[in-house]
Amino acid sequence: MTYDAAHRYMSECADEAARVARGVPAERLNDPTHCSAWDVRALVNHWVLYTSHGLEHRARRTPLPDELTARDFTAEPDWAEAYAAQLQRAVAAWKDPAVWEGEIDLGSAALPAAELAGMVIKEMAVHGWDVAVATGQEFRISPEAAGFVHDVVVRHAELYRRYDGFADPVPVPDDAPVFDRALAASGRDPRQGVTAQR
Repeated sequence: MTYDAAHRYMSECADEAARVARGVPAERLNDPTHCSAWDVRALVNHWVLYTSHGLEHRARRTPLPDELTARDFTAEPDWAEAYAAQLQRAVAAWKDPAVWEGEIDLGSAALPAAELAGMVIKEMAVHGWDVAVATGQEFRISPEAAGFVHDVVVRHAELYRRYDGFADPVPVPDDAPVFDRALAASGRDPRQGVTAQR
C-alpha cells in the first residue's frame, strides 16, 4: 500500500465522517448507541478527539493537550463544522510523505507512522458507522476504502479485543460487501447495527 493511496482513503473517510457529523441532531446526543458504555455524545466526543485532533497531533509528533482530552466538543453549537474543519487540517498534516515514515511514540509503546495512520482511518470509518447507525444515517465509502479498513481491522483485531475495543467477530456471508465484513470482523453486526463493544 503506497502512502498516497492510504492518504486518499484518509481523505475519503474524513469527508464521510464530516457528512455524518453534520447529520447528528442535537436532540439525539443523549440517545444510546450500540457501543455498550457510550451514548451518542460520548461516542462523538471520542470520535472527534482521536480522528481529527489526535490525527493531526500524531502527524506533528506532539501530545494531545489535556484541554482537548477533557473537552465536550458537542457542547459547542457548531461542533460538526468545527470537526469538519479539524479533519481537513489533520488530513493536510499527513499530506507530506515524510510524515508516514518512522515511528510515533505513544508513551507506553511506539508504532510505525503508517500503521498508526491506518488505525485512525479505521476509527473514522468504524466509529463513523456507529454514529450513523445511532442517528438514523448511513456511512458510505468506496469499496477500495472499505477494503483498506477491512485489512486494518483484520490485522489488529486481536489487539483490539485484548483491550475490549472489539467484540467477538460476527458471522456474515463470504460474499458480503467488504465494509460489512470489516464491521463484522470488529464485532459489529452490519445487518442490525449491533455491537457489544466500542
